[in-house]
Order: sequence, then C-alpha cells, then structure tokens
Amino acid sequence: MTDPMPTARNSPWKVLTGPAGLCLILLVAALLRIDGAGFGLPALNDPDEPLFMATALEMLTKPTLNPGWFGHPGTITFYSLMLVVSLVGGLGVLTGRFADFDAFAAAVYADPGIIFLPARLLMVAFGVACVWMTWRLGKRLGGDRVGLVAAAILAVNAVHIEYSQIIRTDVQASLFMLLCVQSALAIAQDGRRRDYLFAGLFAGLACATKWPAAVIGVAIIGAALYRRRHGAAQWRQLALSGLAAIATLFLVSPFLLIDHATLLQNLSGEARPLHPGATGGGLFANLGWYVAGPLFSSLGVGGLLLAGAGMAWGAGDRRRWTWVILPFCLTFLFVIAVQSLRWERWIVPLLPFAALAAARALCAMADWLPAPRARVALPAALVLLLIPMVVAERIEAAGRRHDTRQLASAWLREHAPPGSRILIEHPAFDLLQEPWRLLFPMGSAGCVDVDDMLAGRISQSDVEGRRQGGAIVDIGHVDMALLGSCRADFAVVTNHLRYRADPAHYREELRRYDELLAGGRLRLTVRPVPGVSSGPEVHIVEFAPAKPSGQIRTIAYD
Repeated sequence: MTDPMPTARNSPWKVLTGPAGLCLILLVAALLRIDGAGFGLPALNDPDEPLFMATALEMLTKPTLNPGWFGHPGTITFYSLMLVVSLVGGLGVLTGRFADFDAFAAAVYADPGIIFLPARLLMVAFGVACVWMTWRLGKRLGGDRVGLVAAAILAVNAVHIEYSQIIRTDVQASLFMLLCVQSALAIAQDGRRRDYLFAGLFAGLACATKWPAAVIGVAIIGAALYRRRHGAAQWRQLALSGLAAIATLFLVSPFLLIDHATLLQNLSGEARPLHPGATGGGLFANLGWYVAGPLFSSLGVGGLLLAGAGMAWGAGDRRRWTWVILPFCLTFLFVIAVQSLRWERWIVPLLPFAALAAARALCAMADWLPAPRARVALPAALVLLLIPMVVAERIEAAGRRHDTRQLASAWLREHAPPGSRILIEHPAFDLLQEPWRLLFPMGSAGCVDVDDMLAGRISQSDVEGRRQGGAIVDIGHVDMALLGSCRADFAVVTNHLRYRADPAHYREELRRYDELLAGGRLRLTVRPVPGVSSGPEVHIVEFAPAKPSGQIRTIAYD
C-alpha cells in the first residue's frame, strides 16, 4: 500500500522521513535508555535483578546449562547473561584486573556493578531493537510515516525505557514477539512456508524467554485465517509453525523436560494468588488499572486516546492490522487482566503495538488535511504529542537516580557508629564497605550475616529453598523461631507497609514485623516524592541508640 503523504523531497521536514529520521529516532532511544542505566549501583533496587544475575553466575561457576529456575522461564535471558558475564570476566582476566575467574567472582560479590551495568546495557540494546522493529512493522503496515511516528512514540515511552534498563525478561521477550509479528504479516501477504517457520521460531524464542509471550501465536493464527479468507487454506503450514514453536522452545530450553520437577515447582510459585502491593482486583479492575496506570503514565492523554482510536481505525493496511495485530493485542490484554496479580511490567509487550496504533490514528487524521497543510501538521502534532511524554520520562528517570533506599544509606553513614549491627531488607551492596555487621533475612535460615553469606557465595537455589514459599525475601518470611537472629542496633525496613496495606491476608507477616520492631525507636522515614525520588517508603528503627538524644526525622528527599 502506498503512503499518501508526499515524499521527503517535497517536505520541509526531511529529518522526519527516510534513513536520517530513523537514525535520529534510534539515537534518541539509545541515549534515553543509556542515561541512568547505572541507577542505584552498587546497591540493587530491583528485587528480581539479583535472581537473574546470581543464576547466570552460578551456571558459569558450576558449570551447567541448567538454570535450575524456570519461573519465566527466562532461559534465553540466562544464556544471554552468561555470555555477558563471560565476556566481562574474560576481559578482566586478560587485562590483568582479575587473577582468575574466582577473583572475578569475588570482586562481583563486593561490587555487583561490574557485571550488572554491562548486563543492563544489553537490555538497553534489546530496547532500542524494539524501537527499530516497531519502525519496520509500521512501515510494512502504512509506509514510512506510520513507521517513523510509531518508532518515535516508543523511543520516548517512559515505561519502555524503565524496563529497558532493568535485567529482566520483559523487553527481550517483546523483541521476539515483534519479530514473530513481522513474519505473521508476511504470512498474511504472501503465505510462504518459510514465513510460517520463522514465525514459529520467534514464537518459541519468545516463550522460552517469558511464558505469556506464547499469546503471540494468536497473530500467526490470525494471519492463517486471513489467508483462508482470501481463498488460500494453509492449515498444514499453520501446524508446521506450531511445531516449529514447540521444537524451538525445547531445543533452546531442554531442561524444561529434563528438570520438569523444578519446572512444576516454579510454575506453582509464580501462580500465587497474592503478592504484597500487586494483588489484582478482577478483570475489569485490572483493565482499568493498566489503562489508568502504565498506559496513561507512559503515553499521556493524547497518546492514550490516539492508541485507543488506532486500534480500530487508522492509516495503512487496515485488513492485516485487523486480522493479525488487533486479535493479539486484545487477547494479550485480556490474559494479563484476568490474572490474580497485576504488574506494570506485564504491559511492556503491548507498548510497541500501542505506539503503532497511535501512529495509525495520527497519520489518518493528517490525511484529512490538504497535502501542504498535512506536511506541516503531522510533524507538529507529533512534537506536541511527544513533549509531555519526554517530560514524564525525564521526571521518572530523575526519581530512579534518587532512591529512598540510597537516601537511607546516606543517613546510616552519618548516624550509625562503627561496629553496629544493621538489619537490611534489600540488597544494600553500597553498605558493604562500611564498618558494620550487616544482617539479611533468609527465611528458614533466620537472619544471616551478609559477609558470611557472600563468602560462601549466594546460590539462587539456596534462596529459593529458604524463602519458605514467600513472594519476597524479607522479615515477614523469617522462621518465627529464628526471629531472634534478626536483633540489631538498626533495622532498615522497606517492605512492611506493603503488608500493612492488606492486613487481612498478611497477619503472620505483620506479626513478625511487630514482634521484631517492638521497643524500637523510629529514627527516620524516607518517602518518595514524585519527580524527585522513587522507591518504597523506608523506615529506620533504632534499638540501641548511639546518642542519648535524637529526634525522629521524616524526609522526602535530602
């Protein structure tokens, strides 16, 4: 289908069309994702990053290709991280920075940033690749205009940028899903067997990265039905695509079969109905939360309205959009909305398609105008759409740089005397060099000495075994009989308010907090301030005051 807008030769907005415009968009996407990628380091603020990196490091030190954890399942992510760790460690040994791999591993446990920052940059690369693939899909559906506008919208999307900086499976799975959709669109257009095979291949890779990505199969089915509607029944090719997806899944992740007992155990853990701070409210409540939450915060009012309109109407190939992409978007949104839990990150795979929908609607509106006006109106409207998105992203990026947990660490450096016992609930690697004894809750093991734990290295399988089925490794899941091992001079508490927001479901967890903190004196409360700081509300409780006097302080940002 031809693009109704005039070519770049006749437009004063040449930078917005052709290779120069795409390069500019990809450059902006990369800069926004690289900026602040080292947030928090050496402390680890995202609770799942240690899981992925510790597992990858453990797989290298054993060595084994079995992750021993299949909750996402995350196989492609683990293998990618193994490659990053090997490259960083190998380069360090070759240049003499580390004597051997054991010395490298010891350095990593002292300063996780050595491998976490390169791993985050890998996620940045996947995020930028998603922007590029969004351009490709948009161009295939509606020409250069739709592709460039969609890529520009995704490039500055705050939620997509945030998860492009975190070591998780979401953005990586999203890339494979976009590649699958590209093949599905080719199926709808040409119906070639190789497109069915590639679609199955990318669907299998997506599923091997994150289980819900299997929904992308709806796009393949939609493409086959589109071919059938136009008189070309290709049921054998569709079955071939399904077999290719299954074969790919188990070829790249054979331990799903070999270690199926662990697989079933991990899946049961991931299917928990409750999670502090993330328990859903049913289909319609969850739908409202996703729309009013991550979609609105990352797209803004204008982007959200355009995305909603573009799902049903817009420029470009309407038939292939309706048969291939729209059914997937609706199915995926339904699947995540019916879950017992709701997470902002679950919307990440839909963000490129929301950008495509918004681009379709915006370009269709430009087509209502005479060509000379449209040449100016479209880029002007795009700029107006992007400005609030960029502002929102910059505000969130600034907040990530000033996390409440690091503000609490700064207070401890000023007030906790040498030799203090300090209980922490988050991976506060930024405190390892301080003259204190750090304690960390480890479920059935009670609270353990962090130095001893690191000296023996942290096995993810050990963490999983000791968390006693809890969603979080924290004080709320410490064995009640071992709560005495958590006694300290200071306690840095980050999770208790999440339980206190739902006391009916978390009585036992709250009982542990209440018993441990009884008799303590609240010395500091650090609350996040939108646009200035981020993170949970942190309380520092003192049990053995270092000074005879001291006032309770409540700060939002210091």
